[in-house]
Amino acid sequence: MPLAHYGVAIGTFNEFHRDPTHQYGHWYHGHVRLDTPQGVYEAALDVDAPAVTGVSYRVVDDLTAADLATVRALPDGFHELASTPVSGALDYARSPLLRNRIWVDRARTAGRALSRTLQRPPIGAPAFGPDLVDLVGGWLGRLGIRFFPWTASNGDNALDVLEPHLRSASRIYVFGQAFDTGLGVHDVHQNQGDPPGDHYAGNGIWQDGAVICEHPDGRFIVWQLKFNTQTLSTDDHGNPRLP
Repeated sequence: MPLAHYGVAIGTFNEFHRDPTHQYGHWYHGHVRLDTPQGVYEAALDVDAPAVTGVSYRVVDDLTAADLATVRALPDGFHELASTPVSGALDYARSPLLRNRIWVDRARTAGRALSRTLQRPPIGAPAFGPDLVDLVGGWLGRLGIRFFPWTASNGDNALDVLEPHLRSASRIYVFGQAFDTGLGVHDVHQNQGDPPGDHYAGNGIWQDGAVICEHPDGRFIVWQLKFNTQTLSTDDHGNPRLP
């Protein structure tokens, strides 16, 4: 089933730390804590995973208060969000505020379908990590074309990008699923596009996780995570589209 308690925790920075050890190619997390009227909320961020899974991160940094008006109007604390386009929920593939230019998205979808047809990766291989489109898109971004590429995460590089924004933010929004017990948010990453297997049943649209940092100068930074086994080409149920 899609996430039962998807929503957003909103608050101010309390603390940030990383797992005490990092064995590259294994599970590794960053931990952020937020002060809210209900207490301190904690979120664990999956920034490294076994090589057969892999993780990528992405930063969108051209948003304004108007782009996030629905969620920004909510008071601090945790709020469940309906999995719809108008609730404030995020969808990596569908949210206009997260989308690259449409021709790039179409090129990505067509290119990946072609590459899977010509050379299907072995079972368990990271088929949907940063690709040639992301590399080319990085150059497009330097030319002023809206494109935010995915970057392969080794754990620390993803957290190195996020940490300064957390510490300087006036308000922080953590999207994901509420803990069943205690105050916290998990699944702070893409929650659709998983292939058949352990996480396939959790696929759904308009339920993706992310961290958004609002800065005093009006800037908004969206920090996204996805597992490399997930695809952004999904159907209306959040399941991978067939080639």
